[in-house]
Amino acid sequence: MPTLIEAPAVIEAAGNKPKRIEEYAGRVRTAHDGVSVARMVAPSGWVEPGQRPEFEEITVVLRGTLRVEHEGGVLEVGAGQAVVAHPGEWVRYSTPGAEGAEYVAVCLPAFSPDTVHRDP
Repeated sequence: MPTLIEAPAVIEAAGNKPKRIEEYAGRVRTAHDGVSVARMVAPSGWVEPGQRPEFEEITVVLRGTLRVEHEGGVLEVGAGQAVVAHPGEWVRYSTPGAEGAEYVAVCLPAFSPDTVHRDP
């Protein structure tokens, strides 16, 4: 029988401003370690520390613009677009636009504070 996930787990986010993370599947909400699926709502001007995660992260932007800094430059990912950050790549996410951003992140394997490797 399929499992209904009635509500996400709300998780504290890293960064300079409060960002809402709603995990629907992953280590916290469903004890999945192979994948995590979360909706993020980040305010204008939010920036998180850079990271070099061990997992692949596929991000689909639903509203606003997500800036993705990487060792080769910067990507501006707008609503209706997606970006894939590969394991071992350095990336830093931010929302410089006036409206912030809403996006869905899928991590393979699931996001873990132990495998994200954030900058000090």
